[in-house]
Amino acid sequence: MQIHVIGLGVAQNAALSLEALTLIRSLTKDDRLVGSERQLKTVFGCHSATPFILPKLSELKEVLTSWKESRVKRVVVLASGDPLFYGIGSWVKCHFSHLDVTYYPNVSSIQSACHQSGVSLQDAHVVSVHGRPLASLRKHLHKNKTLVLLTDSHSHPAAIAQECVRANVGESRITVCEKLGYSDQNVETFFAHQLQDSERAFDSLNVVLVEVSGQQALLPSTPGFPDDLYVTDKGQGKGMITKREVRLAILSYLGAEEGDVIWDVGAGCGGVSIELAYWNARAQIYAIEHHPERFNCLKRNQEKFGVAQNLTLIQGRAPASLELLPVPDRIFIGGSDGELGELLRVNWDSLPEHGVLLLSSVTDTTQLEAMNFTNIREVADDAELESVTIQVARSETLAGSKMRKPALPVTLWRYQKRVSAQK
Repeated sequence: MQIHVIGLGVAQNAALSLEALTLIRSLTKDDRLVGSERQLKTVFGCHSATPFILPKLSELKEVLTSWKESRVKRVVVLASGDPLFYGIGSWVKCHFSHLDVTYYPNVSSIQSACHQSGVSLQDAHVVSVHGRPLASLRKHLHKNKTLVLLTDSHSHPAAIAQECVRANVGESRITVCEKLGYSDQNVETFFAHQLQDSERAFDSLNVVLVEVSGQQALLPSTPGFPDDLYVTDKGQGKGMITKREVRLAILSYLGAEEGDVIWDVGAGCGGVSIELAYWNARAQIYAIEHHPERFNCLKRNQEKFGVAQNLTLIQGRAPASLELLPVPDRIFIGGSDGELGELLRVNWDSLPEHGVLLLSSVTDTTQLEAMNFTNIREVADDAELESVTIQVARSETLAGSKMRKPALPVTLWRYQKRVSAQK
């Protein structure tokens, strides 16, 4: 079965290339044409194919599979804008790449919105909040950035403006591009602080540009969040949270990469897992914490930093809570509740070749467990080993004088599985 995914462009009527138009005109009653009601109307009268209104994607997968089994030869899937730019083409590629699939590009709504606003596409950051929590926008609201947003009914312009104000960038300019390509398209620009309380109803077909103001945003634009940004069980910046200087070292030694699955075992209030998720949008982070109060702080930090999309929270004890998780590429153990020996064994066995296990230790007990595990790895000769001790002394004022108050030293132990290592 052949699948053709055709971009309709940004126009009231389909703006098709000659190649795409020729294909649609050649369709017969034995072929299938899939699209929304609006999309099907744009090519009405141009073909003889059997039209099929686009269902939920889970249902579409079943439909396409059944057509393949019943020997349908050609299926055309209509897509708004450019099918491979936040479009249905990506879904088709993911599920049906084993078939004969052809894609037909076109102008996207993002391109059109940038042209309407005189913004160079290469200078803009495209963010989809369609079907995603609007809080995920927060980590992108850094001063002087230009964002182009793909929206849905929950991420309407007033809600976006409210996020800007909450992020302390209320002077940001928000341009709403409605019904692009239609005869009644409308493009207007507002300041976020003016738009936040607006009750104006915008058309659901819209793209939003946000030119973030030069104000200092609430969330940082560089790694190493200040400790007092975190919600913790002992007040801001205190309690069960990995401190900034050590956290930066942990991020570096973990070395997260695109598409990684990472476990944060004994996540506490989320110091490490929050930053991992914030800076590694295409990694999947799993934070495991059993303590109720700390887990509540972890949830609040997930919301505050807008990382619900790629950070999964698990309330429970390790290693029992790890059994159903996907295979990790990297593991950080920040807390063990006296079960470190067993945790090290189970986590090491869970890692694939090249996988990384990173442990932080402070107490004599955890140091001893780490040294024992290091000895085991040396005897087995199955890991690249590295350790470093970090000592931080911060300035404080005592009796009117400046002094350095040392924190407890923290040792990081890094183990990377060799290719020859056997699970």
